[in-house]
Amino acid sequence: MLLIAVAAVRVSSRSGLPSLLLYLGIGVVIGQDGIFDVQFDNAELTQVIGYAALVVILAEGGLGTKWQEIKPALPSAVLLSTLGVAISVGITAAGAHYIVGLEWRQALIIGAVVSSTDAAAVFSVLRKVPLPSRVTGVLEAESGFNDAPVVILVVAFSAAGPVDSWYVLVGTILLELTIGAAIGLAAGFLGAYGLRHVALPASGLYPIAVMAIAVMAYAAGALAHGSGFLAVYLAAMVLGNAKLPHAPANQGFAEGLGWIAQIGMFVLLGLLVTPHELVDDFWPAVVVGLVLTMVARPVSVLLSLLPFGIPRREQILMSWAGLRGAVPIILATIPMVGGVADSDRIFNIVFVLVVVYTLVQGPTLPWLARALRLGPGGPADLGVESAPLERLRGHLLSVSIPDESRMHGVEVSELRLPAGSAVTLVVRDDKSFVPLPSTVLRRGDELLVVATDPVRDAAEKRLRAVGQGGKLAGWLGTG
Repeated sequence: MLLIAVAAVRVSSRSGLPSLLLYLGIGVVIGQDGIFDVQFDNAELTQVIGYAALVVILAEGGLGTKWQEIKPALPSAVLLSTLGVAISVGITAAGAHYIVGLEWRQALIIGAVVSSTDAAAVFSVLRKVPLPSRVTGVLEAESGFNDAPVVILVVAFSAAGPVDSWYVLVGTILLELTIGAAIGLAAGFLGAYGLRHVALPASGLYPIAVMAIAVMAYAAGALAHGSGFLAVYLAAMVLGNAKLPHAPANQGFAEGLGWIAQIGMFVLLGLLVTPHELVDDFWPAVVVGLVLTMVARPVSVLLSLLPFGIPRREQILMSWAGLRGAVPIILATIPMVGGVADSDRIFNIVFVLVVVYTLVQGPTLPWLARALRLGPGGPADLGVESAPLERLRGHLLSVSIPDESRMHGVEVSELRLPAGSAVTLVVRDDKSFVPLPSTVLRRGDELLVVATDPVRDAAEKRLRAVGQGGKLAGWLGTG
């Protein structure tokens, strides 16, 4: 199984397809109607494991979210993940009811389920096609935020009895989002404060502590009847931008857990599906997907982003980049657990829709980005890792200069680091040397910068400013 998973990763990276399809395929192959004919139909267990995996995936996404990219896009992302979700649900449900002939409850459930986008699927395809920070910020924030209202809607539509009035649903969503946001931000700031002021006995404990804080934020949000998913995403985002010790190690650990969660979850979802039952629901899924992809998503993007003056080219890419992945298939198990009529058909339609339209949209996203001439919005940011020197009351910053950084060609003296910090070592072409003030830095260099505790943040800020603005950073409004 491990060899199959590794092969799936390689095929995914070469083909441009999100790896979720390959892991789903593994589950289908070893499941019912497959080679090994493993019988598995426990939707409740699948939902529990799926929720747990989703918490890990959201935590990993939050840790990797850069505040400087997401901050300008925050208002548009919030509107897209609330108003945009409502528009998408309404249009998709209308298509499922009037064109496919589903009952309104089933149509609303499908509309809500497929209105959640998947950041992992989007960025696994676009990892080789860098985009302007505004586009990535909106897409990343939307994928982190829209899970919360969608879960609330699916649960409400799947509950026994009549569906609550729209104003009750809106009030419930706003209340749960507010509670979840408050708990997530509080957990993130308190956790970051604790990790920066309490020295753990081993560096390997920092990644575990970061993930534990994120998971605790989800638990606290859920217990307070708020949105646990929003809480875990915001807590992780605060932690990821808090300049914690061993930040790259924290991110790497979270990425590893995220991969494990995705692989296990997708294989389990593939096991749950019964392939021969998908035939009858294939064309209904294609029709619903067409309504979603060609009408609901573009209209929701257009109306939600109308107040922000975002260029039409970027809106087109955001419309096409609404990939569906793990979340919709997990949410499709909610009506199955709730005993909703025709819930098996809902799951089948969602499963087929996700697979078909990921196959269509995934490989074409890089092409569309190039066709729309949407390239990176500026020079690459520096990679900075901080290791605390507790007994010396200082920090050792490891700085990597990427190829597109404007620090290339800058002399060490021109960095103008604050007093109390200095470049102590340069690693170039696998050779290290102590730099002189006149040493010219090059792309690919790795620097070791020692900074005392009071100037640690100022030193990193100055390094990033030079990386973005070059030696004139400060005079040109940068830094």
